[in-house]
Amino acid sequence: MTATLAPVRARTGLLVVGILLIATNLRAALTSVGPVLDDVRADLGLTATAAGVLTALPLLAFAGFSPVAPLVARRLGLERTLGLGLAVLAAGIVLRSVPVAGGIWAGTVAIGAAIAFFNVLLPSLVKRDFPDRVAQLSGGYSATQSIVAAIASGVAVPIAGQADAGWRIALGCWVGLTVIAAAVWLPRLRTRPAGPDGGTGAAAAHRSPWRSPIGWQVTLFMGLQSLVFYVMVAWLPSIEQDHGVSATTAGWHLFVYLIAAVVANLAAPHLMRRLPDQRLVALLCAGMILLGVGGLLLAPGLSVVWLVSAGLGAGLSLVLCLSLFSLRAVDHRQAAALSGMAQSVGYLLAACGPVLIGALRDASGSWTLPLATMCALIAVMGGFAVLAGRDRVIG
Repeated sequence: MTATLAPVRARTGLLVVGILLIATNLRAALTSVGPVLDDVRADLGLTATAAGVLTALPLLAFAGFSPVAPLVARRLGLERTLGLGLAVLAAGIVLRSVPVAGGIWAGTVAIGAAIAFFNVLLPSLVKRDFPDRVAQLSGGYSATQSIVAAIASGVAVPIAGQADAGWRIALGCWVGLTVIAAAVWLPRLRTRPAGPDGGTGAAAAHRSPWRSPIGWQVTLFMGLQSLVFYVMVAWLPSIEQDHGVSATTAGWHLFVYLIAAVVANLAAPHLMRRLPDQRLVALLCAGMILLGVGGLLLAPGLSVVWLVSAGLGAGLSLVLCLSLFSLRAVDHRQAAALSGMAQSVGYLLAACGPVLIGALRDASGSWTLPLATMCALIAVMGGFAVLAGRDRVIG
């Protein structure tokens, strides 16, 4: 009996390792941009608004490619589609980092497209293969992506150094993680699609989340919490530098923000397991993010304190969102549909964040109006979070 179980356990363990390695690639290519964004602007001659568009491009790609991911997975299978995503991600990272005309824009779109596939399909894979451990595995891969994202933000400026266009090295070096993940995932490419839907259940009949109030509550919570997160990742170093903080220190402050998110990623499954529904967690994450952003507005000298609060809230909200894709669905088929909807509409909304904040900064000449606008959006996010946290399913 033990001999029979051993290969199954080994395959399961390798699958978990593969999921975690894919998770290392979910944010590093994005969080490494913020600390060197001023260098990118200076080298390429970008305005703050144009830089906001650049940081919003991955989110627009998330919105555009999220509905496509289940369709590709239906034909190729989940495992092969994730392998394709790793190949596209590697190509995008390289293209963004080489001095080719338009390369930074095309590479950024490719990076966003690949991560969109991961964002949509990983929750479906977890729901399919680990239905009893959704929150735990969601928390695990959320923590993994947050740890690597934090490291990427912290080391971006030191890697860039003082060299001309050193930012290209700081952004391009993360292709190594993608290659490692692809090497470990390679054996999974021999897995054949599990039925006519490729393992996603996209062909099965179920109530569409597009016609469900619950689906829209989850989607708007997803979009607003993502908007806040990506604004912080894109503009926090610039906000701090405008208050006299050095570029290196600002990069490490972003590291603190992301490490706080890791702590919350790990704590969230334990907290959620002890509660009858997710409303209290929703209130907690919204309150902590609001405290953090409001603190940056009113007392920027205590930025590290506020970043810890905002980071804890961001970590809680991420795990909550990923879990809601499964918790509000009847089965993994509906979870895939809800994930695709929430990440398509949600990231389209989130993509407005960096552009809006950059434009408000250009128009007002300070960070007061942008941060005040963020506080208002966080309050709205909290309302949708509480609604989405009620114990019910789409049906």
